[in-house]
Amino acid sequence: MAPLACLLRELGHRVRGSDAPLYPPTSELLADAGIEPLVGYDPAHLEPRPDLVIVGNAVPRTNPQAMATEQLGLPRLSMPEALDRFVLRDRRPLVVAGSHGKTTTTAMAAWVYSRAGADPGYLIGGAPIGLPSGFALGGGPRFAIEGDEYNASYFDRGPKFWHYRPETVILTSLEHDHVDLYPDFEGLERAFLGLVERLPASGLLIACADYPAVERVARASPCRVVTYGAGTNGGVTSSTVTNGAGTEGSASRGAASNGSGTTGAGSRTAGSGDVRLAGPIESRENGIAFELEEAGGRQRIELGVWGEHNAANATAVWLAARADGLDPEAVLEALATFRGVKRRLEVVAEAAGVVVIDDFAHHASEIAASLSALRQRFPGRRLVALFEPRSLTAGRRQFAADLAAALASADRVFLAPVFHRERLGGEGFDPERLAADIGRLGAAATVCDSNDALHESALAEARPGDVLVTMSSGSFDGMPRRLRRSLFSAGA
Repeated sequence: MAPLACLLRELGHRVRGSDAPLYPPTSELLADAGIEPLVGYDPAHLEPRPDLVIVGNAVPRTNPQAMATEQLGLPRLSMPEALDRFVLRDRRPLVVAGSHGKTTTTAMAAWVYSRAGADPGYLIGGAPIGLPSGFALGGGPRFAIEGDEYNASYFDRGPKFWHYRPETVILTSLEHDHVDLYPDFEGLERAFLGLVERLPASGLLIACADYPAVERVARASPCRVVTYGAGTNGGVTSSTVTNGAGTEGSASRGAASNGSGTTGAGSRTAGSGDVRLAGPIESRENGIAFELEEAGGRQRIELGVWGEHNAANATAVWLAARADGLDPEAVLEALATFRGVKRRLEVVAEAAGVVVIDDFAHHASEIAASLSALRQRFPGRRLVALFEPRSLTAGRRQFAADLAAALASADRVFLAPVFHRERLGGEGFDPERLAADIGRLGAAATVCDSNDALHESALAEARPGDVLVTMSSGSFDGMPRRLRRSLFSAGA
């Protein structure tokens, strides 16, 4: 909502708004745009009467200002409806959707298109490193936007990305998430199906074939489909698939997911137009490098971040940029200088011989990918995972086995309290059982009864050479910064 307010201000509209007390960086973002938010939801904040009220999806029907908006008959829109009306209608939206990797892939696309001189607009659910902010109006035709499958508002219950007028879609993944909104996987799959069906016949779907559900959804595409994914050799592949528009070829598939979060082995076939990894991913001081084998030969790609999942993300952006005719050399240079997004494997401290990493991972697949990337970046070092089950999905018993398998790839695990324990009730997992399952899989795990206790326990065990990674979809009580302060204090 804050970036949207800034975009509307840049377009020349007079903008004001109401919220709970705001803090940096959001408060600074609004101040720089000349917007002073009002604190609280007093209906008096609607005076003088606005021409339009935009309602965020965190606002319930019982919100006093929302109720007053209805009683006064004021025009209203959800956030994605407003973005569609004011920003996207005259643009070519590049929508990045999927269960994982949306923020990083959207940021990577914004960085690449910007560095290649395409002057894109963009709206990203994070803070990209190297860009002025997570949003820009831009002057070029492309507008890169993170496509969120969560609902738009209390009066607009469909997913946000249905409003984004996709001209090109990158579909990174599809696994069961947001169980509070999508109790069954079929409902989530239908949401993504609706996005793909909104593509024009002249559009493009770039889909990750690692996920059977993505392949199912891709079959409904009315336009050309190009697939990419992790090959059986741990690499990256891409090929064109058959769809309703008549595009010929066969899909590639690597490690496959059953849609519930469990990863299993898959087969891979190369089709016409196939682009695949030629050899293993190379870990370097400033990121990774890999080669794609294309029809015209081999193409080496260097990337300024780590992890096989980021190699896949980069492949998707490479395919989008090539389809848009961007200069290949400029695209390659941009990928090599991409430095990621804050809170996505972000190094926040190096003190007393210990590295502290802040990561947003909260789904089992994301945790596994992040820990694998850290192994790649810090080979031979002890990897300590500090995990807060923050989301309603992360704390559910039905995903506990996947969670245990993912966390067990660390050397040591500390588990914070389940954030929504009371709300989840009997659907929440048993922390002690989860810790025991992690232990049986080879990593010692400790259940902490508070975040303060976790902070003290992790510090007590930290030793030079350790890599401590905090994993949460929320603030985690500022855990990464608290660890940084404590380590610097100990070092002094």
